[in-house]
Amino acid sequence: MLDCADPKALEGLHWTLCYLTTGKHLDFYWSFGTVLVLLAVTAPVALAFGFAGAMAARSPVLPVRMLGKGYTAMVRGVPDIVFFLFFVIALDQGIEWLVHQVRCPDWTDPIRNGLEFRVCPQAKVPPGTAPQAVHQIYGFVLAVVTFAIVFGAFAANVLYGAMQAVPRAQLETAEAYGMTAPQVFRRVLVPQMWLYALPGLGNLWLILIKATPLLFLLGVQDIVYWARELGGAKTQAYDYPHPDWRLWYFLGLMVFYLAMTRGSEVLIARLSARLNRGQATMAGEAMRKAAA
Repeated sequence: MLDCADPKALEGLHWTLCYLTTGKHLDFYWSFGTVLVLLAVTAPVALAFGFAGAMAARSPVLPVRMLGKGYTAMVRGVPDIVFFLFFVIALDQGIEWLVHQVRCPDWTDPIRNGLEFRVCPQAKVPPGTAPQAVHQIYGFVLAVVTFAIVFGAFAANVLYGAMQAVPRAQLETAEAYGMTAPQVFRRVLVPQMWLYALPGLGNLWLILIKATPLLFLLGVQDIVYWARELGGAKTQAYDYPHPDWRLWYFLGLMVFYLAMTRGSEVLIARLSARLNRGQATMAGEAMRKAAA
């Protein structure tokens, strides 16, 4: 059991072990889990947004089609950092405005006064008396929604192109066998679509991994926040004084992200090989010739 009661009296390896097991460092280690949870939650939600956007863009109903194409065009046309900073504020204020209308119907003061946005105390989300963990969870949920909407627009564009790439002859053959339009969609179009969508979705997944440091801009205490916080120079006023070590902390983050992207590339390559096996695609033909 380490005795870290008096950090200034420690030296060498004992000092290092105590330093690396402080409360803030434990929060730093937990923040890696925050990034992984963000990826695990955001990826399927963004894919759902993308699938809905692609379906809307292919709809025969003009308003729905325009909505789908407008969603992809608008989100893809705005820089990610601008959308993240704007949308989170707008979504947070929109939620508080709705709660304000329900809980404080007799409120007479203007909600907007110049650049100020003020609602009644009962409408604050989360409440000001809520634990810090609740505020962190709320900020994380807003981040997930924002990530999902942004990357869902890119996924919609990829899936729309993949649907268009499925040979029309296959769909017509299914129709000739008496399949209904929903059956053709479920049994022919969607299974074939993934062959063409996987490369684009794989690139989008890698971009999503590299975009997770934007959590820092959204107020979530992620790995970038803690690397900057812990690596900055600490004077004798701190328990563990040290010079500027941010280079080493951010070097560790670089290794983490490189390992994540490399592992993802291997998994995507294996999934692509499995999906293309026996298919009449360039990759499938290459596999057939290699096995011959």
